[in-house]
Amino acid sequence: MAKLTPEQITKVSAWVAEGATLSQIQERLSSQLEVSMTYMDVRFLVDDLNLALIEKEEPKQPEAAAVEEAPAEPAAPDAPTAQGSGVVTVEVDTIAQPHAMVSGHVTFSDGEKADWYIDHQGRPGMAARTPGYRPTPQDITDFQVKLDAALRQAGY
Repeated sequence: MAKLTPEQITKVSAWVAEGATLSQIQERLSSQLEVSMTYMDVRFLVDDLNLALIEKEEPKQPEAAAVEEAPAEPAAPDAPTAQGSGVVTVEVDTIAQPHAMVSGHVTFSDGEKADWYIDHQGRPGMAARTPGYRPTPQDITDFQVKLDAALRQAGY
């Protein structure tokens, strides 16, 4: 994780006080301060600085409902809600993959699917089911936000 100067820490603290999300903080670190950090590193940074993110109640409820309503089994290929629904959905496995502390599946807005995991050392990873597939930057941001909500809901 990158070391931040006291001035940079002050800026991060101000962003948190303004109600910025972890994704927004990650983007601002990169664009404004030229500091590259992973989403998990930003989360750890906020925790290390003893900052409390401002949680908005109304947006949280639809996200939690979307995670709860995610099907436990893969939907049939001809199901219209699974293919290109325009919404990123995240599922957490009941039993994690052997190499992972926690794992699950994501369906991106275009209907493409990937398996995600966080290994025993806290490193995230993802494997698209279609070789060479790359989700859009917006889908990655949505995935990060929904993964955070799903993991919190699951007690991680």
